[in-house]
Amino acid sequence: MDYKKPTAEMVEQLKAIAPGRVTIGDDINDDYYHDEMTFYGRYAPDVVVEVTGTEEVSAVCKLCYANDVPFVARGAGSGLCAGCVAIAGGVIIDTKRMNQILGFDLENFIVRAQAGATIQDIAEQCLAHGMLYPPDPGEKLATLGGNVSTNAGGMRACKYGTTRDYVRAMTVVMPNGDIMKLGAEVSKNCSGYNLISLMAGSEGTLGIITELSMKIIANPQVTASLLAPFADLDSCISCVSKIKSANLDPQALEFLTRDNVVAIEAFLGKNVYPAACDGEPVGAYLLVTFDGYSQDELDVMLESAAEIFSDNGALDVLIYDTADGLRNAWLVRGSCLEAILADYELTDECDVVVPIPQIANLVNYAVSLQDEIGLDLRVCGHAGDGNVHMNVCANGMAKEEFMERAEHFLELVYKKGIELGGLLSGEHGIGSAKVKYLEQWIGAGQMELMKAIKQACDPKMLLNPGKVCYSL
Repeated sequence: MDYKKPTAEMVEQLKAIAPGRVTIGDDINDDYYHDEMTFYGRYAPDVVVEVTGTEEVSAVCKLCYANDVPFVARGAGSGLCAGCVAIAGGVIIDTKRMNQILGFDLENFIVRAQAGATIQDIAEQCLAHGMLYPPDPGEKLATLGGNVSTNAGGMRACKYGTTRDYVRAMTVVMPNGDIMKLGAEVSKNCSGYNLISLMAGSEGTLGIITELSMKIIANPQVTASLLAPFADLDSCISCVSKIKSANLDPQALEFLTRDNVVAIEAFLGKNVYPAACDGEPVGAYLLVTFDGYSQDELDVMLESAAEIFSDNGALDVLIYDTADGLRNAWLVRGSCLEAILADYELTDECDVVVPIPQIANLVNYAVSLQDEIGLDLRVCGHAGDGNVHMNVCANGMAKEEFMERAEHFLELVYKKGIELGGLLSGEHGIGSAKVKYLEQWIGAGQMELMKAIKQACDPKMLLNPGKVCYSL
């Protein structure tokens, strides 16, 4: 593509749109060059514009479109696939100042917010109103717009679904600057194509989301967790379908391998999970949370789940029903990525999603590759929805060699995922990092269809180019 660079005249026009909020050249903070996964490269934007509302976003888009300059919307930059990185240069439209929670409609179970509002702020405000914002991705300082754009998942997706399931309406700025209102604050919608679902998960390649109306629910009054250690991963995962088929509807259902827990606890400097039960070593864990609207309801769930665990190979069942207990139980699971980034100089990841009964097959296969690949492997994931997170890691290795080994690992694991009936990514997305793998997974026909949708929304291919459905 023949992308242009912003001219001095265009920079002055941007400064008129966003006075005091335009940064250029060497003054741009290095953080804008990458997302959370720096491994995928550093790319310098020419200009960063910090916008405060829909009209400013529209004005910037119109200016970029008129000048054939590529542009990218960016929230907190916490993605893991280089999805918000300016790989073609141009303009980054930073939405973090668009952080207002615009109001609640409690009778209609709606919260309205700008796209730059953080998940942490939305969750806290909802709780203050006696409500729950169900999506719960791991990065709480991520922005709402970023979460919707990537259809973020998280641990509560087991019961409540992903972010896309809570979008009722949105304001979107199209690449040419046109402002569109999609959806409505209603529970049902069969009014034409579902453009909201198309935008949610499109990773900022079809339009820039600026405002959202999100569904919320009454906050459950009681919560407790159970930890079930198992001798091996196979017996651990075999319990998952039994819990779900018992109609217990867990809020979250996570698995961790013992070697990963050892590393995380070393990072935390504290032992939380038992290494052995009655002298038998633990190989894997299931961590499950239940919520409800009465203690009696919760007690029935806990007793039933504990019985299922005990009857199906659990070495023990531990209950966490206090604030400190719950915090410690989930601290281990929540520190997985942080521990990896602290322990290793180089890491690459995938988040393949497979049918739940196939989790153990996928993980056991990945573990069997370690000697062949020559990289360390850390594994955990969302057992309740089949989303497996695998990181290959190394220290003291040349980046080029690591990239070759990691690529070989990903190709083998993705091939296995296809065989097991899975999909490439459950929640991290494609960005620029995984485009070639997606084409191998779904084929050229679907890639061309997605690219045609992209071109229909963005004929000049200027918005977040080189992501999801094609490479530059």
